[in-house]
Amino acid sequence: MVGRLVLVLGDQLSHELSALREADKSRDIVVMAEVMEEGTYVPHHPKKIALILSAMRHFAQELREDGWQVTYTLLDDPEASKSIVGELMRRGQEHGTSEVIVTQPGEWRLIEALGNAPLTVTQLPDDRFICSLDEFDQWAEGRKELRMEYFYREMRRKTGLMMEGDKPAGAKWNYDHDNRKPAKSDMLRARPMRFTPDEITADVLDLVEARFGDNFGDIHPFWFGVTSAQAKRALDHFVKHLLAGFGDYQDAMLQDDRYVHHSVISMYLNIGLLDPLAICSRVVEEWQAGRVPINAAEGYIRQVIGWREYMRGIYFREGPGYTARNTLGQTRDLPWFYWGGETRMNCVAQAVEQTQEEAYAHHIQRLMVTGNFALLAGIDPGQVHEWYLAVYADAFEWVEAPNVIGMSQFADGGIIASKPYISSGNYIAKMSDYCTTCAYSVKQKTGEGACPFNLLYWDFVIRHRDRFGRNPRMGPVYRTWDKMDEARRTAVLDGAAKVLEDIDAGRVV
Repeated sequence: MVGRLVLVLGDQLSHELSALREADKSRDIVVMAEVMEEGTYVPHHPKKIALILSAMRHFAQELREDGWQVTYTLLDDPEASKSIVGELMRRGQEHGTSEVIVTQPGEWRLIEALGNAPLTVTQLPDDRFICSLDEFDQWAEGRKELRMEYFYREMRRKTGLMMEGDKPAGAKWNYDHDNRKPAKSDMLRARPMRFTPDEITADVLDLVEARFGDNFGDIHPFWFGVTSAQAKRALDHFVKHLLAGFGDYQDAMLQDDRYVHHSVISMYLNIGLLDPLAICSRVVEEWQAGRVPINAAEGYIRQVIGWREYMRGIYFREGPGYTARNTLGQTRDLPWFYWGGETRMNCVAQAVEQTQEEAYAHHIQRLMVTGNFALLAGIDPGQVHEWYLAVYADAFEWVEAPNVIGMSQFADGGIIASKPYISSGNYIAKMSDYCTTCAYSVKQKTGEGACPFNLLYWDFVIRHRDRFGRNPRMGPVYRTWDKMDEARRTAVLDGAAKVLEDIDAGRVV
C-alpha cells in the first residue's frame, strides 16, 4: 500500500533531509521532477541549470541504491507537467495518494505554491542549517539593529567553533581587518578542483544546451562536481591548497586569476551536497594542525555560520514582499552590459565576462563592482535582484535576495547595512589590477576619461543627502563634498549626468 509522496527539490540533495528522515522507505515514494517553471521563472545561467539537473539525477540514483522508490520526471518527458505542484498532482493520481511531505523550500514562491496546492502538504523545517528560523526570530526580537557580527558570535558560542571556553580563540571574534590585502598574480597558485562530466552529466549538458542555449551564460566547459563525494573532494582540495591565503586575499580581484584563494564550493553547499558544520570542522582542523593562520580559518567560518545563516534568517523574517523593496526609489533599467554588452569600464567587463563564462564571481566582485555600480547608477533593485538570482550557480533566493536587496542595494532601508556599500573607483584600484588596463583613469575625478565610479559616487551621495546626511558614518563624506570648490562640484555632477544619459540612451559607457 502506497503511503505518502516525499518531494525532494533540486537544492535539497541531502540524505539527512528532514523529509527523508520522516518518510517510511517501505511505503512512501520519493518524487523528484525537472520542470520548466523552475528553469524559467528567471533566465538561469545554463551552467546553473546543468549543475542542478545533473546533481538531481545522481542523487536519485543514490536514493534508489539505498532502497528508496523514486519517481523521477525528466525535463523532456512529453507527459510532464510544467510545475512542481503539477507533478505532485500527476504522481498522486498515479499512486492513489494526496498526502505529501516536503522539507520547506528556500523561496516564498514555492512555499506559497505548495501551501495552495489541492493536496495535503506538510512542510517540515529545513534543519540543514545551524540556526533554526525560530531561533533567529528569538535572537532578533526586541533588537533595534540586527547586526550580523552579534549574531555570528552567538553561532560561535552555539557550535563551539574556534572557542576557548567562553572566549574566542586568539582573543578576537573577527579578523576581518587583516583580510584586505591586494593579491599578485601567481602561476603556482592552485585553482579550484575541476571534474570531468560523466555520462549522466553529458546527457544533461546536451539537454540544457538545446532548451536553454539562448540564456546568458556559457555552458562549456562544464567542470562542477555533481555528487556529494565530488563536493567533498573539492572541499578537501581547497583546505589543503588554498585556505591558508583565503584570509589575506579574500577581497582581492585579479584579471588573470578569477578565483584567487576562494573555495568555489558555495553552490555545492547550497544544493545540499555539503554540510555547513562539516565544512567548518574541516577548516578548523587545518587551523588546529598549524597549517593555516587564524585569520583564514576565522574568516572562512564567518562566511558559513555567520553571513549565510544570518541572510537566511533575514529573508524568512522579512517575509514574501522583501524582494520588492525599494527604499531609495531607484528605477533605472539594468544596463545592457550586465548581459554581456560592451562597456569600457574594465572592472565591470571583467566581472560580467567571468560571470558569463563561469556562473561564478566572488563576493567582492558582486558587492563592490557590479552591485556598487548598480546602486550608484540608480538601478531598480528588483531587476538587480533577478539578475543575481539568474546568473550565479550558488544563487537561491533565501541567500541571494538579502545579499542583494539588503547588503548590496540598501533597498531594505538599512535592516542589514548601517550605510550603503558604495565606493568610488579608489577601492577597486586598491583591491584589484582592473584599473591598470581600463579606458578610464581611476585617478581622474572629472572631465573626459574620468572613472564613472568617481562621478557616480558623488552623484549618489548628493541625490540621497536627505536620507544619509545625518548618518554618522556618512558625515565625513558630506563634509568632504562641502569643502570642494563650486566649479569642481558642478563638473562632477555634470559628468555623472552624462554617464547616466549615455546609459539611458544605450551608448557605450
